[in-house]
Amino acid sequence: MKSILLIGVSNFGAMIARQLHELGHEVLAVDRNEERINAVLPIVTDAQIGDSTNEAFLHSLGINNFDVCIVTIGNDFQSSLETTSLIKELGGKLVVSRADRDIQAKFLLRNGADEVINPEKQIAKWAAIRYASNHILDFIALDDDHAIYEVSVPEDWANRSIGQIDIRKRYGINILGIKQDGRMNLSITPETVLGESMTMFVLGARKSMQKCFKI
Repeated sequence: MKSILLIGVSNFGAMIARQLHELGHEVLAVDRNEERINAVLPIVTDAQIGDSTNEAFLHSLGINNFDVCIVTIGNDFQSSLETTSLIKELGGKLVVSRADRDIQAKFLLRNGADEVINPEKQIAKWAAIRYASNHILDFIALDDDHAIYEVSVPEDWANRSIGQIDIRKRYGINILGIKQDGRMNLSITPETVLGESMTMFVLGARKSMQKCFKI
């Protein structure tokens, strides 16, 4: 369990608050808007109404006591930048800030953010890869070139073993596990036979994935 300071609880911030609540973390939510604070009260440990660009207010929160500080202010970049900078100056251990554009990300990283998230850019990338392919159902990016993909078993692979297909040798792609009827199986071997209703979790470079699965 971690102690997390969440600044800004409009739509995106509220979604993060809910996920953190479900994961069992302690969350202090902060926002200028009383209605937004009241909306997240049932799913956070504590909440305060306040101006995050006010150094005295932030200092009163005990910034250095939090494991992570997340700034999700999305409609006022100046406030987001000032908040990020102040949190770092006050001892924020890990400061994660939201950006809507690449130029915003650069300024945030130069002014206190340890990491930056761009939700629209990330979901756009996910949607483009997910829906432009007949095989890919989901993916997790590991870096600019590699990702873990959940892919359906191609028709001509059905009823063949992993060893027979041998995509590691042909494409440099590793099959990490399979899923069938909602159940994961990570104990696979070259003798594991793939079925039509299965999906596979594979690790590889994007260019290799494009070539292998004709994306």
